[in-house]
Amino acid sequence: MEDLREVYEGCYRRLVSQLFAVCGSLAEAEDAVQEAFVRAIEKPSRFAQVDNPEAWLRMVALNIARSRFRRAATFHRLISRAGPPPDTVPGVSPDHVALVTALRRLPWDQREVITLHHIVDLPTREIAAQLNIPEGTVKARLARGRARLAPFVREFTEEVDHV
Repeated sequence: MEDLREVYEGCYRRLVSQLFAVCGSLAEAEDAVQEAFVRAIEKPSRFAQVDNPEAWLRMVALNIARSRFRRAATFHRLISRAGPPPDTVPGVSPDHVALVTALRRLPWDQREVITLHHIVDLPTREIAAQLNIPEGTVKARLARGRARLAPFVREFTEEVDHV
């Protein structure tokens, strides 16, 4: 792991700069390089066998960036064929932004089940199947999440009442 830290310190900025030249987006370059390092961390024995760690990381990052570019291009082709969304699709309202802000204060597992249940409108049985967890766990996370979310929702509704 110490070797990986040294590689990170020695070549992270250089790799981001190189990927930036390919991607044209600093954020995309950073994401791709970070994902390459995550893959190295996930398989340390494999990474330890690499002759040139920087070259390996560059290739992984390039593959990630290439894959994302292809997915984005496919998405844009599909969207251009479909045309603009209908006017009946709701935009991101101030209420929705406030809800998402409140949800971000919850732990991931609670936020996930609250969103799937209350926004996506899935029953607990389907949530359990999608997340591969017991239905009782879904119900417990919903209960804990609702309890933690309640003060934030009250805070929001009080602000709306005063406006």
